[in-house]
Amino acid sequence: QVQLVESGGGLVQSGGSLRLSCAASGSIFSIMGWYRQAPGNQRELVARISSGGSTDYADSVKGRFTISRDNAKNTVNLQMNSLKPEETAVYYCNARTICSLKNYWGQGTQVTVSS
Repeated sequence: QVQLVESGGGLVQSGGSLRLSCAASGSIFSIMGWYRQAPGNQRELVARISSGGSTDYADSVKGRFTISRDNAKNTVNLQMNSLKPEETAVYYCNARTICSLKNYWGQGTQVTVSS
């Protein structure tokens, strides 16, 4: 079955950096990405990347976050720089399978940015 396992969350000061990683297994994936959800807010797209390397970022993170993937290893990473307190949230890995176009989610990893 499909599994997404995230790592790399934690506590960082405002202006700091974190790198999130997600290892996917059980299928071949077209789009892989990261979403986040803060308490009381809807889950929102942070960044996503296609198997061909095309990327899409939320306007609020452009120039600070970088998404990358390794198709051979089925991993997707999110390098987050210049983090802000308002970006405190649970970050979720997302992957869409090529065959069924079904979306799968990781369990989420907490990112806390202190001011």
